[in-house]
Amino acid sequence: MKKYLLPALFAVAVLGAAPAASAQKNNSAKMATNAPAYAVQPQLSTLGWEAKAVTHGHNGTMNFSSGELLVKGNAIVGGTVTVDMKSMKATDITDAGKHATFVSHMSDARYFTVDKYPTATFTIVSVTPIKGAAKDANNATITGDMKIKDQTQRISFPAKVGVKDGLASATGKVTIDRTKFGITENSKATLAESMADKVIYDDIQLAFNVIAKKS
Repeated sequence: MKKYLLPALFAVAVLGAAPAASAQKNNSAKMATNAPAYAVQPQLSTLGWEAKAVTHGHNGTMNFSSGELLVKGNAIVGGTVTVDMKSMKATDITDAGKHATFVSHMSDARYFTVDKYPTATFTIVSVTPIKGAAKDANNATITGDMKIKDQTQRISFPAKVGVKDGLASATGKVTIDRTKFGITENSKATLAESMADKVIYDDIQLAFNVIAKKS
């Protein structure tokens, strides 16, 4: 738990003073032009994942390797973050051998093909305020392009964003459909009915806390 404490405290400090959604403008890629870039701090940012199958499930982490959040005034208006796919860990698997087997399995060509595609990216297209958002609730809808392997999909999700004292932060959760990125191994659509107990659900849940610092 200690590894997540410092990022969480930074997020509270930044987001606790985030401007109310009603005070923010509708931010788009056009507004991001010439906006100052805040460098993503991988050591302070976190990315968690959870995937489930019919009979079991796993959860873990991956690391952000680089990125930037574009800031205009006191609002995030764009940016790109990059994830190191080779950093995948399953925190629920405590046996070293089983963990290595799992990571190797997820890294091969049936799933994320990390030797060929060592990174995944998310590029922000727009950040739209959520009107009337409570102080401690998600205050914006982020829309952007997620690229995993050689597939790019546009997704939208709520998040809590804020800018204060040279730090920018975005925190939230998003669900992605792995099959949209060409990862169909053991998907319900690919298995015979007699193998229903082998199904791995298509949805993957991601929880992120991105912290960026003004250069």
